[in-house]
Amino acid sequence: MDADTTLAFPSGRRARAVRVRDERDLGAALAAFGLERDRPALVLVGGADDLPDAQGLGPLFAEVVALAERLGASVVDGGTDAGIMRLAGEAHAAARATFPLVGVAAEATVVLPRAAPEDGDAPLEPNHTHFVFVPGSEWGDEVPWLGRVAAALAGRAPSATLLVDGGDVALRDVEASLQAGRAVVVVAGSGRAADEFATGAAAGAMPASAPVTVLAPAAVPGEVARLLEGGAS
Repeated sequence: MDADTTLAFPSGRRARAVRVRDERDLGAALAAFGLERDRPALVLVGGADDLPDAQGLGPLFAEVVALAERLGASVVDGGTDAGIMRLAGEAHAAARATFPLVGVAAEATVVLPRAAPEDGDAPLEPNHTHFVFVPGSEWGDEVPWLGRVAAALAGRAPSATLLVDGGDVALRDVEASLQAGRAVVVVAGSGRAADEFATGAAAGAMPASAPVTVLAPAAVPGEVARLLEGGAS
């Protein structure tokens, strides 16, 4: 584990950051942040670009942020300044929320604030409060780490995954959550991977035992609240 540091964004925002190279070091990294453990955790996965109707999803993210603030939950996502992660960061800033919004990114896919980007590098979303940089040079290398960070933060508290839009990497995120026994809430009508789940559920193609719930945006906050308050682990 590399010692944690503070990132300073051009906007004046600051965030704590740490590099973790081994899963065994994750607990120590989060402890260095001073983050509380055994608090509910929400993994946010989905579209990182070309998000359809992003403006229409704004109210949903505002409600999710308000819910996380009320529950004292942590929210974990990919941390880049695009798609659902940008919406989460902007909603966190607009609400002046205090809960941890933790970005988890493969270190060779992102560029630090004020550093010169290389081809393919993605900027970090400046309203996130913490970043965990993990080994990897390709998009998707961070997939197993999102769940690990959420599980470490949640401890004995419930956790859940929220899927909005998304592509192949988001499908891998969902698969990882299901393998970990984490319930998944899918936002119907948000596009691509999320709508594939919605179509499969409507056709009865999804196993009844799979902890996946497909809901219209208006119904999502209530289900996420149920899960994070202990309706499922």
